[in-house]
Amino acid sequence: MGSTRLPRKVLADIQGHPMLWYVIHRARAATTVDEVVVATTTQSRDQAIVDFCRENGVSCFRGREEDVLDRYYQAALEREADVVVRITSDCPLIDPSIIDKVVRSFLLGQCDYASNVMVRTYPRGLDTEVMTLRALEQAWINAGEPYQRVHVTPYIYENPSTFRLLSVTGDGDYSQYRWTVDTEQDLELVRAVYTRLKGRECYLDDVLKLMDREPGLADINRAIAQKSLREG
Repeated sequence: MGSTRLPRKVLADIQGHPMLWYVIHRARAATTVDEVVVATTTQSRDQAIVDFCRENGVSCFRGREEDVLDRYYQAALEREADVVVRITSDCPLIDPSIIDKVVRSFLLGQCDYASNVMVRTYPRGLDTEVMTLRALEQAWINAGEPYQRVHVTPYIYENPSTFRLLSVTGDGDYSQYRWTVDTEQDLELVRAVYTRLKGRECYLDDVLKLMDREPGLADINRAIAQKSLREG
């Protein structure tokens, strides 16, 4: 709820539901996922997220605000997870089939970490990272840079000599699209997508076809720059 560029964004309304509802709904639709847990902070402003989770029967964990890596690790320990899938809460167009693809690639590849973010071919906002609890633990122990604690996984993929890494890519390159929500323009785009595709699941192929029909939609947030890792 304390987002600096778009406060309270995770509960922003999109077609009658908070953004977080879409993320949870879609993550739960992934067949490879056993449980969805919302890992929020102990800040009083995030009580609204806890209340939302309670009202919607969603598991919730509260941890440190700035040390997100610690929050993830402690949540994983509490839920006795052996594999952790990381989805960020500002991605209301996350696609369950892509989550499944990354998880299955992780399992078949017998690796420590797999993701579709090391080499980007999917639109930003469909990011999926999968890691073993051991890899998460090693990052928790050894990550010393502030950005490594905020962004959870950099220590893992920045150390390929320590961890077995696997990059998962798509059939085409759609990395020019931005479907995550950090700003008002991002939220405007996502709302436009859901308005136009109302009643449909709005998965990758649906949204790509919409973008082809209405190329001007991508202009809504084309000028938005993604923060660098070190900016937090």
